Amino acid sequence: MRWPRVAETVGGAVEQLPADQPVVLVGHSNAGLFLPVIVEATTRPVAGCLFVDAALPSRSGPTSVARLNCWVSWRKVTGGRLPQWTAWWDEADIAPMFPDPQTRVSVSTEQPRLPLSYYEQHVPVSEGWDKRSCGYLLFSPPYEEAAQDARERGWDVDQVPGRHLHQLVDPETVTGRITAMSERWWCSAG
Repeated sequence: MRWPRVAETVGGAVEQLPADQPVVLVGHSNAGLFLPVIVEATTRPVAGCLFVDAALPSRSGPTSVARLNCWVSWRKVTGGRLPQWTAWWDEADIAPMFPDPQTRVSVSTEQPRLPLSYYEQHVPVSEGWDKRSCGYLLFSPPYEEAAQDARERGWDVDQVPGRHLHQLVDPETVTGRITAMSERWWCSAG
């Protein structure tokens, strides 16, 4: 999947939302890299962008997907594709991210095997895409550097301590924090 397809698919879905509701884009993990092109792909006003334990796009110019995903083990590529995301690391590291084995199975069956070319792409970042409100919700230590970058950009930063898939473990708390962080964006957009 290349960035134009992501932008077109999500931008099209945004267009289907009720016209009287402000739009806040929320990107988790690697999806954060695509928020600028999604903003550009929709004609609806975007009140804000919230990055949840996510990679941040470059401040300007194209963002290399591989640069921000250096933990990918290239040795695991077969047939030009990586294994499912949960197979990149040891079981001892992955299992605690899930609240139970059933959730793990459910999430794992939905994961694609991305082509290596996905990580070879560069996502464009248009000047001024972040002139709207932006924020960062941190869960896990590997994303502390991204949260610090968000602070340096002047964005709101908050934390719900957990692991990378904390939204699966404590969905009520995560939903509440996302809503609280973006609520004033809705008010100023509406």
